[in-house]
Amino acid sequence: MHVFVTGGTGTIGTPVVAELLAGGHTVLALARSEESARAVEAAGATALRGGLADLDVLRAGAAQSDGVISLAFGRDYSSPEALAASITEETAANAALGEELAGSDRPMVVVSGTPWVPGRASTEADPIPTDGPVGGRGRAVTAHLALGPRGVRATAVRLPRTVHEDGDGGFAGLLAQSARRTGVAGYPGDGTQRWPAVHARDAAVLFRLVLESAPAGTAWHAVADEGDAVRDIAAVIGRRLGLPVERVPEEAFGPFGPIFAMDQPSTSTHTREALGWEPTHPGLLEDLENVQA
Repeated sequence: MHVFVTGGTGTIGTPVVAELLAGGHTVLALARSEESARAVEAAGATALRGGLADLDVLRAGAAQSDGVISLAFGRDYSSPEALAASITEETAANAALGEELAGSDRPMVVVSGTPWVPGRASTEADPIPTDGPVGGRGRAVTAHLALGPRGVRATAVRLPRTVHEDGDGGFAGLLAQSARRTGVAGYPGDGTQRWPAVHARDAAVLFRLVLESAPAGTAWHAVADEGDAVRDIAAVIGRRLGLPVERVPEEAFGPFGPIFAMDQPSTSTHTREALGWEPTHPGLLEDLENVQA
């Protein structure tokens, strides 16, 4: 299969491209810079220059592919407005890709987050929230999954709050960045709230499996750790950085504060049973032993 990938040089995209190539596929990857293009070519894929806002470039990439994996997302999380702008950009990009694939029965995999359900771990059967700070993304993914009748094998991989590799990535990575900046390995709330996690290379395997075989309209959970307590995450970060571990106000984490403070465990039982996916790489707490000052 010739696969068009956006976000192919990011934390998730880099191992996804490697996994696709190792699985016998060829890859055309969107590259917003010369540096990204060189990384794509070095990995063994072909680069297509352009950014997520270049809708004509996206359509051209999809037109010459047998399937699409859409991973690109803005990097500015500094304010609610910046986050909303990234969601708007991603929504427009995925809509353009879906329109290009309509009527072809080709697969298109998008990314979203695992939902949170009060009092229990979320499952693949739970709907993704369509309100709150990232509600726009939930609405866009819901619309994407409805493209089946229009001839798109539309699916979604729900990623947990931390996708990690070498002690970095996701919410845990943001905690480490905050610790380096402030001199305190801080956590919001009482620290008992749980965050699910997955190693990036395990997530990459799931993206390939979903692309290859998942039915239209389905969502899958890339969850390896169902929920690590946030204060345990902060404790490893603090020990590795030689910093005190303390509770800090939600506001210290900007627009992510309310999300950081939520208890949001999640499971992947159905995903493992239906697709034969089985994580094999280190869990989050073990991987955080790689955190560097």
